[in-house]
Amino acid sequence: MQITITGHNIEVTPALKEYTEEKVGKVRKYLNTTLNAHVILKVEKLTHIAEVTIHANGVDLHGVEKDENMYAAIDGVMDKVDRQAKKFKGKKQDRKKEGSAERIGMGEA
Repeated sequence: MQITITGHNIEVTPALKEYTEEKVGKVRKYLNTTLNAHVILKVEKLTHIAEVTIHANGVDLHGVEKDENMYAAIDGVMDKVDRQAKKFKGKKQDRKKEGSAERIGMGEA
């Protein structure tokens, strides 16, 4: 997994980098291939913004979250991306089940 973390108007500390990598790594359980993730952490006035884009399995997952605390923004955006990953995995599994059911049904007729 390749994770790129960029900071705009903020210094990405080792603690912030480790926290972000840990959160992004949890998405891997839904997408079982090589992940390329790009995380942008920004500060605009008093608002902290976390933006995540993940490329995996031929799908792009993207989320943006704004909060007063950077760690809360990271948690929020990763919740959004997690939901997208679960939805993608569910659709992929449903298609597999539909395809096998159609093949079984066609064989009996």
